[in-house]
Amino acid sequence: MFLRRAVWILAVGFLLPALVLVWLGANLSPASAVSQRISFQILTGSTGGTYFPVGQMIAGLLSHPPGVDRCEAAPVCGPSGLIMTARTSDGAVANVLAVNSGLADSGFAQGDVVADAVAGKGAFLAGGKQPNVRVIADLFPEDVHLIVARNAKIASIADLKGKRVSLGVETSGTSVTVKAILAAYNMPVWRMKVQHNPVDFDAQLMQKGQLDAFFLVGGRPVALVGDMIDRGVARLVPIDGKGRDRLLKAVPGLVASEIPANTYRGTPAIPTVSVRALWIVNAKTPDPLVYGITRALFDRSNRIALQGGIHANWIDIDNAAQNLPAPLHPGALRFYKETGHAPH
Repeated sequence: MFLRRAVWILAVGFLLPALVLVWLGANLSPASAVSQRISFQILTGSTGGTYFPVGQMIAGLLSHPPGVDRCEAAPVCGPSGLIMTARTSDGAVANVLAVNSGLADSGFAQGDVVADAVAGKGAFLAGGKQPNVRVIADLFPEDVHLIVARNAKIASIADLKGKRVSLGVETSGTSVTVKAILAAYNMPVWRMKVQHNPVDFDAQLMQKGQLDAFFLVGGRPVALVGDMIDRGVARLVPIDGKGRDRLLKAVPGLVASEIPANTYRGTPAIPTVSVRALWIVNAKTPDPLVYGITRALFDRSNRIALQGGIHANWIDIDNAAQNLPAPLHPGALRFYKETGHAPH
Protein backbone atom coordinates (compact mmCIF):
# COMPACT_ATOMS: atom_id res chain seq x y z
CA MET A 1 0.00 0.00 0.00
CA PHE A 2 2.78 2.36 0.95
CA LEU A 3 4.66 1.50 -2.25
CA ARG A 4 1.62 2.19 -4.42
CA ARG A 5 1.06 5.53 -2.69
CA ALA A 6 4.73 6.49 -3.08
CA VAL A 7 4.61 5.67 -6.78
CA TRP A 8 1.43 7.74 -7.13
CA ILE A 9 3.05 10.72 -5.37
CA LEU A 10 6.14 10.50 -7.55
CA ALA A 11 3.99 10.30 -10.68
CA VAL A 12 2.06 13.38 -9.65
CA GLY A 13 5.35 15.13 -8.88
CA PHE A 14 6.56 14.54 -12.45
CA LEU A 15 3.23 15.10 -14.16
CA LEU A 16 2.26 18.40 -12.55
CA PRO A 17 5.32 20.33 -13.81
CA ALA A 18 4.82 18.82 -17.25
CA LEU A 19 1.14 19.84 -17.26
CA VAL A 20 2.11 23.34 -16.17
CA LEU A 21 4.61 23.60 -19.04
CA VAL A 22 1.98 22.42 -21.51
CA TRP A 23 -0.49 25.02 -20.17
CA LEU A 24 2.17 27.75 -20.40
CA GLY A 25 3.07 26.78 -23.94
CA ALA A 26 -0.57 27.02 -24.95
CA ASN A 27 -1.22 30.36 -23.24
CA LEU A 28 2.00 32.37 -23.62
CA SER A 29 1.91 35.02 -26.33
CA PRO A 30 4.13 34.41 -29.40
CA ALA A 31 6.45 37.20 -28.25
CA SER A 32 7.15 35.52 -24.93
CA ALA A 33 7.33 31.93 -26.16
CA VAL A 34 10.72 30.33 -26.68
CA SER A 35 11.90 30.84 -30.27
CA GLN A 36 12.14 27.86 -32.54
CA ARG A 37 15.74 27.00 -33.37
CA ILE A 38 16.58 27.53 -37.05
CA SER A 39 19.84 25.84 -38.03
CA PHE A 40 21.48 27.40 -41.09
CA GLN A 41 24.90 26.44 -42.46
CA ILE A 42 27.31 28.28 -44.74
CA LEU A 43 29.67 26.02 -46.68
CA THR A 44 32.93 27.91 -47.16
CA GLY A 45 36.30 26.39 -48.14
CA SER A 46 39.59 25.48 -46.51
CA THR A 47 40.78 27.28 -43.39
CA GLY A 48 43.71 28.74 -45.36
CA GLY A 49 41.48 30.55 -47.86
CA THR A 50 39.19 33.57 -47.76
CA TYR A 51 35.74 32.02 -47.49
CA PHE A 52 36.06 30.47 -44.04
CA PRO A 53 36.90 33.63 -42.04
CA VAL A 54 34.22 35.60 -43.87
CA GLY A 55 31.69 32.84 -43.19
CA GLN A 56 32.61 32.87 -39.51
CA MET A 57 32.16 36.63 -39.30
CA ILE A 58 28.76 36.59 -41.04
CA ALA A 59 27.55 33.68 -38.93
CA GLY A 60 28.54 35.49 -35.75
CA LEU A 61 26.80 38.70 -36.81
CA LEU A 62 23.53 37.23 -38.07
CA SER A 63 22.84 34.42 -35.59
CA HIS A 64 19.85 35.23 -33.36
CA PRO A 65 19.76 32.92 -30.34
CA PRO A 66 17.38 33.74 -27.46
CA GLY A 67 18.41 36.48 -25.04
CA VAL A 68 20.96 38.35 -27.19
CA ASP A 69 20.37 42.04 -26.47
CA ARG A 70 21.79 43.38 -29.73
CA CYS A 71 19.37 41.21 -31.70
CA GLU A 72 16.33 42.31 -29.70
CA ALA A 73 17.12 46.04 -29.82
CA ALA A 74 17.38 46.34 -33.63
CA PRO A 75 17.05 44.17 -36.77
CA VAL A 76 20.79 43.51 -36.90
CA CYS A 77 20.41 39.71 -36.68
CA GLY A 78 18.54 37.21 -38.77
CA PRO A 79 15.09 35.83 -37.87
CA SER A 80 14.53 34.91 -34.22
CA GLY A 81 16.00 31.51 -33.37
CA LEU A 82 18.51 31.53 -36.24
CA ILE A 83 21.72 29.67 -35.41
CA MET A 84 24.13 30.18 -38.30
CA THR A 85 27.42 28.27 -38.60
CA ALA A 86 30.32 28.33 -41.05
CA ARG A 87 31.68 24.97 -42.19
CA THR A 88 34.85 24.14 -44.10
CA SER A 89 34.37 22.38 -47.43
CA ASP A 90 36.17 21.16 -50.54
CA GLY A 91 35.42 24.40 -52.39
CA ALA A 92 33.04 26.18 -54.72
CA VAL A 93 32.07 23.28 -57.01
CA ALA A 94 31.29 21.06 -54.03
CA ASN A 95 29.36 23.92 -52.43
CA VAL A 96 27.21 24.46 -55.52
CA LEU A 97 26.38 20.76 -55.81
CA ALA A 98 25.47 20.53 -52.12
CA VAL A 99 23.29 23.65 -52.17
CA ASN A 100 21.53 22.70 -55.41
CA SER A 101 20.67 19.23 -54.08
CA GLY A 102 19.47 20.56 -50.73
CA LEU A 103 22.25 18.83 -48.78
CA ALA A 104 23.46 22.23 -47.54
CA ASP A 105 21.56 25.39 -46.62
CA SER A 106 23.92 27.83 -48.32
CA GLY A 107 27.48 28.31 -49.43
CA PHE A 108 30.04 30.60 -51.03
CA ALA A 109 31.07 30.15 -54.66
CA GLN A 110 32.91 32.04 -57.37
CA GLY A 111 30.83 33.77 -60.03
CA ASP A 112 32.43 31.83 -62.89
CA VAL A 113 31.65 28.55 -61.13
CA VAL A 114 28.01 29.56 -60.59
CA ALA A 115 27.73 30.56 -64.25
CA ASP A 116 28.99 27.12 -65.30
CA ALA A 117 26.56 25.46 -62.87
CA VAL A 118 23.55 27.29 -64.28
CA ALA A 119 24.61 26.45 -67.84
CA GLY A 120 25.67 22.87 -67.07
CA LYS A 121 29.19 23.47 -68.41
CA GLY A 122 32.73 22.77 -67.27
CA ALA A 123 32.79 20.93 -63.97
CA PHE A 124 29.02 20.46 -64.22
CA LEU A 125 28.96 18.95 -67.70
CA ALA A 126 28.40 15.40 -66.46
CA GLY A 127 25.79 16.33 -63.86
CA GLY A 128 23.98 18.86 -66.01
CA LYS A 129 22.44 22.19 -65.11
CA GLN A 130 21.99 23.04 -61.44
CA PRO A 131 18.49 24.60 -61.50
CA ASN A 132 18.01 25.23 -57.78
CA VAL A 133 20.89 27.66 -57.26
CA ARG A 134 19.82 31.13 -56.17
CA VAL A 135 21.87 34.12 -54.99
CA ILE A 136 21.60 35.96 -51.69
CA ALA A 137 24.34 38.48 -52.46
CA ASP A 138 27.48 39.25 -54.40
CA LEU A 139 29.96 39.64 -51.55
CA PHE A 140 33.48 40.63 -52.63
CA PRO A 141 36.10 40.36 -55.39
CA GLU A 142 38.68 37.57 -55.41
CA ASP A 143 42.06 37.82 -57.11
CA VAL A 144 43.86 34.89 -58.70
CA HIS A 145 47.23 34.47 -56.99
CA LEU A 146 50.00 32.50 -58.70
CA ILE A 147 52.36 31.68 -55.82
CA VAL A 148 55.78 30.26 -56.67
CA ALA A 149 58.73 29.11 -54.57
CA ARG A 150 61.11 31.99 -53.89
CA ASN A 151 64.03 30.43 -55.78
CA ALA A 152 62.04 28.73 -58.52
CA LYS A 153 62.88 29.84 -62.06
CA ILE A 154 59.32 30.89 -62.80
CA ALA A 155 58.56 34.37 -64.13
CA SER A 156 55.40 33.61 -66.13
CA ILE A 157 52.82 30.91 -66.72
CA ALA A 158 54.93 29.62 -69.63
CA ASP A 159 57.65 28.75 -67.11
CA LEU A 160 55.36 26.26 -65.33
CA LYS A 161 56.29 23.66 -67.94
CA GLY A 162 57.81 20.64 -66.21
CA LYS A 163 57.26 22.11 -62.74
CA ARG A 164 55.44 20.68 -59.72
CA VAL A 165 52.21 22.68 -59.72
CA SER A 166 49.04 22.42 -57.63
CA LEU A 167 45.85 23.51 -59.37
CA GLY A 168 43.69 23.37 -56.24
CA VAL A 169 41.27 20.71 -55.01
CA GLU A 170 39.37 19.30 -57.98
CA THR A 171 36.01 20.29 -56.45
CA SER A 172 37.18 23.85 -55.80
CA GLY A 173 36.48 27.04 -57.71
CA THR A 174 40.22 27.59 -57.96
CA SER A 175 40.55 24.45 -60.08
CA VAL A 176 37.82 25.65 -62.46
CA THR A 177 39.40 29.08 -62.91
CA VAL A 178 42.96 27.74 -63.23
CA LYS A 179 41.99 25.32 -66.00
CA ALA A 180 40.56 28.25 -67.96
CA ILE A 181 43.75 30.25 -67.34
CA LEU A 182 46.02 27.44 -68.52
CA ALA A 183 43.91 26.94 -71.65
CA ALA A 184 44.15 30.65 -72.50
CA TYR A 185 47.93 30.55 -72.10
CA ASN A 186 48.21 27.34 -74.19
CA MET A 187 49.71 25.44 -71.26
CA PRO A 188 48.40 21.83 -71.34
CA VAL A 189 48.04 20.19 -67.95
CA TRP A 190 50.15 17.24 -69.07
CA ARG A 191 53.18 19.52 -69.50
CA MET A 192 53.31 20.02 -65.71
CA LYS A 193 53.64 17.70 -62.73
CA VAL A 194 50.14 18.43 -61.51
CA GLN A 195 48.73 18.01 -58.02
CA HIS A 196 45.31 18.86 -56.57
CA ASN A 197 45.71 19.96 -52.96
CA PRO A 198 44.07 22.31 -50.44
CA VAL A 199 45.98 25.59 -50.16
CA ASP A 200 47.15 24.96 -46.62
CA PHE A 201 48.73 21.67 -47.75
CA ASP A 202 50.28 23.42 -50.76
CA ALA A 203 51.89 25.92 -48.39
CA GLN A 204 53.37 23.08 -46.33
CA LEU A 205 54.76 21.35 -49.42
CA MET A 206 56.35 24.56 -50.71
CA GLN A 207 57.89 25.19 -47.31
CA LYS A 208 59.51 21.73 -47.53
CA GLY A 209 60.77 22.34 -51.07
CA GLN A 210 58.35 19.78 -52.54
CA LEU A 211 56.20 22.12 -54.65
CA ASP A 212 57.21 24.78 -57.19
CA ALA A 213 53.93 26.65 -57.64
CA PHE A 214 50.27 26.74 -56.72
CA PHE A 215 47.23 28.85 -57.51
CA LEU A 216 44.91 30.45 -54.98
CA VAL A 217 41.75 32.46 -55.63
CA GLY A 218 40.93 34.73 -52.70
CA GLY A 219 40.18 38.23 -51.50
CA ARG A 220 43.33 40.21 -50.90
CA PRO A 221 45.24 40.14 -48.70
CA VAL A 222 45.25 36.39 -48.09
CA ALA A 223 46.91 35.74 -44.72
CA LEU A 224 48.54 32.50 -45.88
CA VAL A 225 50.16 34.24 -48.88
CA GLY A 226 51.36 37.14 -46.77
CA ASP A 227 52.94 34.79 -44.26
CA MET A 228 54.81 32.84 -46.95
CA ILE A 229 56.14 36.02 -48.55
CA ASP A 230 57.16 37.47 -45.18
CA ARG A 231 59.15 34.33 -44.40
CA GLY A 232 60.92 34.38 -47.77
CA VAL A 233 59.32 31.12 -48.88
CA ALA A 234 57.33 32.42 -51.85
CA ARG A 235 56.66 35.26 -54.26
CA LEU A 236 53.89 36.19 -56.73
CA VAL A 237 53.99 35.89 -60.53
CA PRO A 238 51.88 38.12 -62.83
CA ILE A 239 48.99 36.89 -64.96
CA ASP A 240 49.00 39.32 -67.89
CA GLY A 241 49.75 39.79 -71.58
CA LYS A 242 47.99 38.25 -74.56
CA GLY A 243 47.09 35.16 -72.56
CA ARG A 244 45.06 37.28 -70.17
CA ASP A 245 43.34 38.98 -73.12
CA ARG A 246 42.29 35.58 -74.47
CA LEU A 247 41.17 34.50 -71.00
CA LEU A 248 38.89 37.52 -70.47
CA LYS A 249 37.22 36.92 -73.83
CA ALA A 250 36.64 33.24 -73.02
CA VAL A 251 35.34 33.67 -69.45
CA PRO A 252 32.93 36.62 -69.03
CA GLY A 253 32.92 36.25 -65.23
CA LEU A 254 36.60 37.22 -65.01
CA VAL A 255 37.92 40.79 -65.15
CA ALA A 256 41.40 42.28 -65.34
CA SER A 257 42.68 43.40 -61.95
CA GLU A 258 45.84 44.27 -60.06
CA ILE A 259 47.08 43.35 -56.62
CA PRO A 260 48.38 46.76 -55.47
CA ALA A 261 52.01 47.24 -54.52
CA ASN A 262 52.82 46.31 -50.91
CA THR A 263 49.55 44.46 -50.42
CA TYR A 264 52.10 41.81 -49.52
CA ARG A 265 55.27 43.21 -47.95
CA GLY A 266 57.91 44.16 -50.51
CA THR A 267 55.81 43.00 -53.46
CA PRO A 268 55.28 45.31 -56.47
CA ALA A 269 51.92 45.71 -58.19
CA ILE A 270 50.94 42.34 -59.69
CA PRO A 271 48.65 42.19 -62.76
CA THR A 272 46.11 39.36 -62.53
CA VAL A 273 42.41 38.59 -62.97
CA SER A 274 39.60 38.57 -60.45
CA VAL A 275 36.17 37.02 -59.99
CA ARG A 276 33.29 37.77 -57.61
CA ALA A 277 32.45 35.67 -54.54
CA LEU A 278 28.72 34.94 -54.24
CA TRP A 279 26.57 33.71 -51.35
CA ILE A 280 24.20 31.09 -52.79
CA VAL A 281 21.17 29.28 -51.37
CA ASN A 282 18.68 26.65 -52.52
CA ALA A 283 15.63 27.96 -54.37
CA LYS A 284 13.28 26.19 -51.93
CA THR A 285 14.60 27.97 -48.84
CA PRO A 286 11.66 29.89 -47.29
CA ASP A 287 11.39 33.46 -48.54
CA PRO A 288 10.98 35.05 -45.06
CA LEU A 289 14.17 33.37 -43.84
CA VAL A 290 16.28 34.62 -46.76
CA TYR A 291 14.67 38.07 -46.55
CA GLY A 292 15.58 38.31 -42.85
CA ILE A 293 19.14 37.15 -43.48
CA THR A 294 19.66 39.63 -46.33
CA ARG A 295 18.16 42.53 -44.39
CA ALA A 296 20.41 41.81 -41.41
CA LEU A 297 23.53 41.43 -43.58
CA PHE A 298 23.13 44.96 -44.89
CA ASP A 299 21.84 46.61 -41.73
CA ARG A 300 23.78 49.83 -41.12
CA SER A 301 24.66 48.78 -37.59
CA ASN A 302 26.60 45.82 -39.00
CA ARG A 303 28.74 47.98 -41.30
CA ILE A 304 31.31 48.76 -38.60
CA ALA A 305 31.80 45.07 -37.83
CA LEU A 306 32.06 44.15 -41.52
CA GLN A 307 34.52 46.94 -42.21
CA GLY A 308 36.72 45.51 -39.49
CA GLY A 309 37.06 42.24 -41.41
CA ILE A 310 39.93 41.91 -43.86
CA HIS A 311 37.65 40.69 -46.67
CA ALA A 312 34.17 41.41 -45.34
CA ASN A 313 34.82 45.14 -45.66
CA TRP A 314 34.18 44.73 -49.40
CA ILE A 315 30.56 43.68 -48.78
CA ASP A 316 28.48 46.54 -50.17
CA ILE A 317 24.77 46.70 -50.97
CA ASP A 318 25.44 48.74 -54.13
CA ASN A 319 27.19 45.73 -55.71
CA ALA A 320 25.22 42.94 -54.07
CA ALA A 321 22.54 42.36 -56.69
CA GLN A 322 24.12 43.49 -59.95
CA ASN A 323 25.29 41.42 -62.94
CA LEU A 324 24.66 38.06 -61.31
CA PRO A 325 25.18 34.74 -63.15
CA ALA A 326 22.15 33.13 -61.41
CA PRO A 327 18.74 34.43 -60.27
CA LEU A 328 18.34 36.14 -56.92
CA HIS A 329 16.38 34.23 -54.30
CA PRO A 330 12.88 35.82 -54.03
CA GLY A 331 13.48 36.64 -50.37
CA ALA A 332 16.66 38.55 -51.22
CA LEU A 333 15.02 40.20 -54.23
CA ARG A 334 12.24 41.52 -52.00
CA PHE A 335 14.82 43.24 -49.79
CA TYR A 336 16.71 44.77 -52.72
CA LYS A 337 13.46 46.11 -54.20
CA GLU A 338 12.46 47.68 -50.89
CA THR A 339 15.82 49.44 -50.59
CA GLY A 340 16.10 50.51 -54.22
CA HIS A 341 18.97 48.13 -55.02
CA ALA A 342 17.19 45.66 -57.29
CA PRO A 343 19.09 44.57 -60.43
CA HIS A 344 19.14 47.19 -63.18
